[in-house]
Amino acid sequence: SMQSDELLALIDALNPDNEEGRLNLIVRMGASKISELYPPLLKAVRDAGKNVVWTIDPMHGNVEKSSTGFKTRDFDNILSEVEQFFAIHKEMGTVAAGIHLEMTGNDVTECTGSTSCAITDEGLASRYHTQCDPRLNASQALELAFMLSDTIEQKA
Repeated sequence: SMQSDELLALIDALNPDNEEGRLNLIVRMGASKISELYPPLLKAVRDAGKNVVWTIDPMHGNVEKSSTGFKTRDFDNILSEVEQFFAIHKEMGTVAAGIHLEMTGNDVTECTGSTSCAITDEGLASRYHTQCDPRLNASQALELAFMLSDTIEQKA
């Protein structure tokens, strides 16, 4: 993970005039690491008065290999990372500005979990169609959107 001084130097190089809206920083640390690694970076950027847009990518930090050999992501880990991201921003008094998700409207079985369609490791093979990374299916994406709307409303 990047250190605070490295991030500040990178921000200065990419946005030397500290222009608002010029730089979007995408956080992708994983549900198990975000609470430890992210707050010091966010605090350093906030305290230095740097103008950046903060976006969370809970997909790439939560890739795992299933017990059946498929590359997958667990719904609960995706949700957890986003919830932690918003909680950290609320605690720091900063703005969480965006979320990046990988999803499809198709009824695929690429990500495990969720209450709307509890896909298990064993169920991944039935409709695993990705050519690259596992995506949330339509039901999982909608469930996540509704759960996140509750999270965002509570954090506001």
